[in-house]
Amino acid sequence: MANAVIDEIVEKIAELSAMDLADLSKAIQEKFGVTAVAPVAMAPGAAAGGAEEVEEQTEFDVHLTVIGDKKIQVIKVVRELTSLGLKEAKDLVDSAPTKVKEAVSKDEAESIKGKLEEMGATIEIK
Repeated sequence: MANAVIDEIVEKIAELSAMDLADLSKAIQEKFGVTAVAPVAMAPGAAAGGAEEVEEQTEFDVHLTVIGDKKIQVIKVVRELTSLGLKEAKDLVDSAPTKVKEAVSKDEAESIKGKLEEMGATIEIK
């Protein structure tokens, strides 16, 4: 019975447009808390044990992990940093641990971290 169900689902997916497939992918990621990761092929020289050149990370995400005791002050700083409205900033802070800013420079990430830690929040830069 499981094979018939799977076959039916595959057939329905095959009928979807590219835009519908993108929406389906997003919905699955949100529903199950997963992300799609493309497989990474090994570099040809990596198998030989040669020295690899490591690319330096230039974009960082700032994650609010713990709010701390000064929730209102943290909300104010989040509003200042993100240009969100009061309700959106409160919702973001209430949903901690969460991403406050993404794809920022290292200096900006450190600045954001400093401002939020000043208010008692715990921050991670990834």
